[in-house]
Amino acid sequence: MFDSTIYLLSLVIALVAGLCSGYFLRNRKRVNFGKFTFGVILTLIFSLGFSIGSNNALLNSLPHIGLNATVILLFVLAFSVLLVKVVKKLVKIE
Repeated sequence: MFDSTIYLLSLVIALVAGLCSGYFLRNRKRVNFGKFTFGVILTLIFSLGFSIGSNNALLNSLPHIGLNATVILLFVLAFSVLLVKVVKKLVKIE
């Protein structure tokens, strides 16, 4: 309980610190963090793959999880297209 509270608090503090620094430095020259962000994303994807690959139970359940994810994906896609068509007719966009 205590560990999860500290973990959540550290995330909120990091978010608020980023917001405050962005607010106070908003009039200065902007720095392009694109390459840095891309590197961080690659590192996160690698660590996710590493943790999945090192967990035998999770690795064995991947076919079942993949099938569930595919079914969810197809339903989300179908209902998104259907909803867009309904809204287009209601709003009369064409």
